[in-house]
Amino acid sequence: MMAAFALVTLALCLWISVLLLPWQPWRVRERFTPTAQPTPSLREVTVLIPARNEADVIGSTLTALRAQAADINVIVIDDDSTDGTAAACRYAGLKNLDILRTPALPAGWSGKLWALEQGYRQVSTPYILLLDADILLQAGVVGGLLDKLRRERLQLVSLMARLRMVSAWEKLLMPAFVYFFKLLYPFALANRPGSRLAAAAGGCILLEKAALDNIGGLQSLRGALIDDCTLAQRIKRNGGRIWLGLSHAAISLRCYESLTTIWQMVSRTAYTQLRYSPWLLLICVALLGISFIVPLIALFFPGPVQTMAIVAIMAMALSYGPTLLYYNLSLVWLLTLPLAAILFALMTLDSARQHISGHGTQWKQRHYSEPG
Repeated sequence: MMAAFALVTLALCLWISVLLLPWQPWRVRERFTPTAQPTPSLREVTVLIPARNEADVIGSTLTALRAQAADINVIVIDDDSTDGTAAACRYAGLKNLDILRTPALPAGWSGKLWALEQGYRQVSTPYILLLDADILLQAGVVGGLLDKLRRERLQLVSLMARLRMVSAWEKLLMPAFVYFFKLLYPFALANRPGSRLAAAAGGCILLEKAALDNIGGLQSLRGALIDDCTLAQRIKRNGGRIWLGLSHAAISLRCYESLTTIWQMVSRTAYTQLRYSPWLLLICVALLGISFIVPLIALFFPGPVQTMAIVAIMAMALSYGPTLLYYNLSLVWLLTLPLAAILFALMTLDSARQHISGHGTQWKQRHYSEPG
C-alpha cells in the first residue's frame, strides 16, 4: 500500500506540474490562420519539395501552391522515384516549376536533406519554403507566413500540419502524437528568444535564405535525421528568432490507416530524440508508466490512493482536452490517452532495439545505420 501511495503521489505531482508550468505546453495558443487578403506576388519565395515516390499526393500539393500566387517559384527534387512522381508534377501545370533529379546519395546524408541540398543550390530568392510533398496549403498560407516573418522580424516560421485523423488508429495516435510533441518541445518555450529550446515542424518551414547561409547551409545539417528541429536549433543559436505553431490551413495528405505505418513513422526517430541514450530511454519509459499507468492501477486501491488516482486522471484529461477540441474530436478519446502512451512507449523501445541491434533507421526504402 505504501508503494502504491508513493507512486500515485508522484503521478499526481507530475500532472499538476504539467498543468502549472509557466509555458503551459498542453495549451494550443500558438496558432496560425492565413491572411484573408490575396497575395499579389510571391516571386521572392522559392519552394523546395523533396519527393520520393509521391505520385499519389504531389499533384494536390502543387495545385494548392498554384493558388498561393502565380509567380511563386517551385523546385521539386525527384529523389530517385519509381512511381511517376515527375510526371505527376508536370501535370499540375505550375508556371515556374523546375524538376531536379538527385544524384546518388552520399554517405552521411539522409535522403531528404540530400534532395533539399540539390534544390538549395539553385535558390536565388531571399526566402525559402521547405515543404513536404504531402502538405497541402490552403490559400493565403505562404503570403501569411511571409508577412508574419517580416512583421515580427523572424528568421524561421514553421507549422505543425493538421495530420490525417480519419481511421481509428489515426484518431487514437495522431492527436496524441501532437500532444506529446508539444510536451517534449513546448511551443511557447521554443518561440521565446531567450530560451535555449528550439523546435520546428519539417512539413512546412519558411525561412530567410540568409539565415540558412549563415549557419553553413544544409551542409551543416548533414546526417541529421531530425533535420527540422536541428535546423531551428542552429538558426536560434546563431542569433535568429523562430516561431512554431499549429494550423488547420496546412493539411497532411499522408494516410496512416494501420498501426504498422504509424509505428514505422514514430520508431524511425524516437530513439534519436533521446540522443541514443539508454538513460534517457529509461527515464522516458518510467515517466510514461508513472504518469499514465499508475493512476489507472491505483483506481483499484481504496482510500486516499484511489482519490489521488482520480485527481491525477482528471488532470491528465484536462491537459489532453485542448488538443482534442482543436482537432474537433470527441472528448471520448480522452479515455484512450493511456493506451496511446503505452503504444508510443513500445515504439520508442523498438526504436532503441533497432539501433542497438545494428539495424539503424529505415525510411522510404533506405537504411541509415549511423546516428545523425
